[in-house]
Amino acid sequence: MIAVAGFNTAIDRLITLDRLVVGEVNRASEVRTFLGGKGVHVAQTVAALGERVQLVGLIDAATRNEATRLMSERGVLFHAVEIEGDLRSCLSIRDANGHITEILDGGNEVPKAQRSALIQALLTALTDSDTVVLSGSLPRGFDAHTYAELALHIGSAGKRCLVDTSGQALAHAVAVRPFLVKPNRDEASALSGVALSTVADGVRAAATLLRSGVTMPVVSLGELGVIGIDASGAWHARAALGGRAVNAVGSGDCLMAGLAVGLVRGMALCDVLQLGAACGAANAMNDETGYASADDIAYWHARVRVERVASGNSSPPD
Repeated sequence: MIAVAGFNTAIDRLITLDRLVVGEVNRASEVRTFLGGKGVHVAQTVAALGERVQLVGLIDAATRNEATRLMSERGVLFHAVEIEGDLRSCLSIRDANGHITEILDGGNEVPKAQRSALIQALLTALTDSDTVVLSGSLPRGFDAHTYAELALHIGSAGKRCLVDTSGQALAHAVAVRPFLVKPNRDEASALSGVALSTVADGVRAAATLLRSGVTMPVVSLGELGVIGIDASGAWHARAALGGRAVNAVGSGDCLMAGLAVGLVRGMALCDVLQLGAACGAANAMNDETGYASADDIAYWHARVRVERVASGNSSPPD
């Protein structure tokens, strides 16, 4: 089973309009609302792939019943910790050209009792899970070292720990050498201090993480695809969307879901990346934020190109 720490649950709203003009009145042609947060995206896509998954995250009283029903219908065991007040709300604004502007709410500070309940729920889930995904930002009130401390505990229990976060939480997690980290282009640039503009840049960033002690670093590069590296070498996977993406928000989370499932199934790195890239592409071609169906994943799986870009005993390309 896969356990997902998606503590910072959100309500995602996707607003579609003809064009976004700053400082003027903008009228929406469509508004859609989804249960969100990176952990929700990961967990429901893992379930879509047919693997058992449990999710630990926040919920509010107004959303609890509907969210629990949705997660149950999608095959996710949701360990929800209720907070007073409302969940944070994240907004995506899409214009007629497909350009998306995101506005992310940091949410209210979570009291100590609820923070402790989230940690305890994850540690309980750990007992019958062999892979754990620490996904998304930490709710306000958590220390930036929280994921690093959890990664150490998960590793000491003999379980694989996969981390997808940003900022200081990511830097601290990398320092304790979890099995896998998945920074995107901006996050990898922040870690290395070097801008990433090519596949070769991504390979070098992943190789730096490998040398730091991360067993399987993965760097997502948006439209350039995804890089993965381990002791056997580096691979590049890419699905050619041809600029036709409908809603790419959450594609990195669906990518992470595919990586986790591939690892649980014992796949080689190249196949893990192919499955992950297919999940990300399936989400990008779907209007719902952060969800990839099994049929869409299968469609894109056959359309992901994977190639070796460095062998295990050679340096990454210049």
